[in-house]
Amino acid sequence: MGKHTVVKKSSKYSIQDGKLKREGRTCPKCGAGVFLAKHKDRVHCGRCGYAEFPKQ
Repeated sequence: MGKHTVVKKSSKYSIQDGKLKREGRTCPKCGAGVFLAKHKDRVHCGRCGYAEFPKQ
């Protein structure tokens, strides 16, 4: 009971006007709450395997 929880600032969420705002891109197949990981050559969902590759 004596331990304190350390809250880290997340780059995925922010609070604006008292409301939670999701900052990262979410997976179009899995829905809200599942974010896409940013790699140098693509964005990828670790849950379902969805990937987008930028046009070169």
